[in-house]
Amino acid sequence: MKRATGSILIVDDNPNEQLLIKEAFRELKVTDAIHIADDGEEAIAYLKGQGKYCDRKKFQFPTFLLTDLNMPKINGFELLSFMKRSHFIIIPTIVWTTSNDLDDIQHSYLLGANAFHTKPTQKAGFLELLKKIYEYWAAVQLPDIDEDGNLKQTERSGTVGLFIPPTSGEREPPG
Repeated sequence: MKRATGSILIVDDNPNEQLLIKEAFRELKVTDAIHIADDGEEAIAYLKGQGKYCDRKKFQFPTFLLTDLNMPKINGFELLSFMKRSHFIIIPTIVWTTSNDLDDIQHSYLLGANAFHTKPTQKAGFLELLKKIYEYWAAVQLPDIDEDGNLKQTERSGTVGLFIPPTSGEREPPG
């Protein structure tokens, strides 16, 4: 389900890149909250709502995440791997890096990336690509989650509900 308000988490260790991305989103009139994590370790703390990120009203669970690959502490591949092994896999995750290495692209997708983009070097291309990324991910339907990113229970009225065995007290699927 699409949320009325959004939050974008940018994971990049380069302060200049962080500033460029934030300014580009503002130039594109993006009103979503934009949060920065300097590396994968900080991004994981943000996702878990730990430490300075425990206030979910201030640090809303991200609608989508842009991550670089080459960072200290926990790099982008390790962040993707962590997300793939947890309920955070539902967050649309876009790799946004200077690399165009085919192994990096393949490995990113194998670890659960939803998209891979090489950062354009010219401002016009930078803005155009961020605009496309934002417009796409702001328009997609996402699972309904609580403020901590946990999936909310559904009524199982869709097609998948026909194939999921009910737990005690739930209705049996038509059959």
